[in-house]
Amino acid sequence: MDTTPLFRPFHHGQLSLPNRIVMAPMTRRFSPGGVPGADVVEYYRRRAAGGVGLIITEGTTINRAAASDNTRIPNFHAPESIAGWQRVVQAVHAEGGKIAPQLWHQGLARAAGAGPHPEAPSDGPTAVDERSHAMTDADIADTIAAFAAAAATARQLGFDAVELHGAHGYLIDQFLWATTNRREDRFGGNPGERTRFAAEVVRAVRAATGSDFPLILRFSQWKLQDYGARLADTPQELERVLAPLVDAGVDIFHASTRRFWQAEFAGSDLNLAGWARKLTGRPAISVGSVGLAGPDFTEQVRGQSSEAPIGSLDDLLRRMEANEFDLVTVGRALISNPDWATKVREGRFDQLHAFRKTDLATLA
Repeated sequence: MDTTPLFRPFHHGQLSLPNRIVMAPMTRRFSPGGVPGADVVEYYRRRAAGGVGLIITEGTTINRAAASDNTRIPNFHAPESIAGWQRVVQAVHAEGGKIAPQLWHQGLARAAGAGPHPEAPSDGPTAVDERSHAMTDADIADTIAAFAAAAATARQLGFDAVELHGAHGYLIDQFLWATTNRREDRFGGNPGERTRFAAEVVRAVRAATGSDFPLILRFSQWKLQDYGARLADTPQELERVLAPLVDAGVDIFHASTRRFWQAEFAGSDLNLAGWARKLTGRPAISVGSVGLAGPDFTEQVRGQSSEAPIGSLDDLLRRMEANEFDLVTVGRALISNPDWATKVREGRFDQLHAFRKTDLATLA
């Protein structure tokens, strides 16, 4: 198997990577009190030593009371947490790696009463029950400022880029999605108008970090609560969503799908990342069960399927050789194989195995 397409260098603006392999952001809940400790430092160091081109950290929360549903999810604002992230950056860089924090706010996906501030109502574009509330203009302004402040901190700490989590039904995505955004003000409306909140977050982050700091936006069609959800049913509708985000300052689109080999729209073999690249001219990151050789674990847990199809590395390499997308995110395969990238580069395919339930116990 010729794996050359995976190991070509990547350059875009100030971001230079030795290969096209990106470590996916994967929630771990291994940071008591929101503080990443020595075990978190070692976790990311091992993946950098294993040859990953770019690490995107697990979601780490901005400074809003209702941003997180768990006290063990790391934050990106408390002084002790920032000190922990500084040690992560130093360890990754010592191995020659590159790293970006993923900044997030769970929005209505956070159950009211959960997380480090259980008294806070859950934020969202539209209230869904008595324990959530539609964000006011002041709430929105404060949230945008919190994203910008966290991104500025990322640059100060020496991170190589920053990713905004705008996917999977979390806060930014909730503003994009008609089901959760029923606002009648300037943050609601048609698909293009619903991008306003995301675009203002991007503009604020860009202003806080400068024009040369790489800014990645992760987006998706599917949501954790609805795998069949769609922001766009056609390429034209997708362009209406992405174009304002390009104008606002997104450098790279991270298009989250559950299976990278599935076509996004009828009449074309392109996946979601391929369409993002084609429509925006920006580099795109693909993702979706890369490197797995067995049933989809998420579907097993949810009881939805026991025999999910799995794509091959051959298909991935074919798409990359055709420049359908620029980078590819590997998630669960890196849990059980921290040196997955090195093994693939050296052709040690017999040493790769599928993600298993027991791997959850070895997240560190």
